[in-house]
Amino acid sequence: MVQGSFATMQAEPTATQLTFYYENGQAETLSVPIMANELGPILQKMLNQPWLTFNLPEQTVMISTQKVIKVEIKPALTQLQGEGIFSNTQRVTALQRGAAGRLGI
Repeated sequence: MVQGSFATMQAEPTATQLTFYYENGQAETLSVPIMANELGPILQKMLNQPWLTFNLPEQTVMISTQKVIKVEIKPALTQLQGEGIFSNTQRVTALQRGAAGRLGI
């Protein structure tokens, strides 16, 4: 048996991180208590709703899907297949978030 502080097992995540990017350049990340493989099948239906509601311990957050331009999901939804889905993709350059206008260009 392996012992020591570095001998931790990687458990499968019990939550999925959703990062919403809005038209106005802002972004926020929420952790939802659903595994990524459970989120995949309901994702399209979820994003077709006009509003998404997230109940946090201290508040309720409502997001207008019409104002969302991008959603990042961690861990990846590798089980998604079909038209418009590109598997094994690699990001070459990261999106420059909020960089417009900072350098006076």
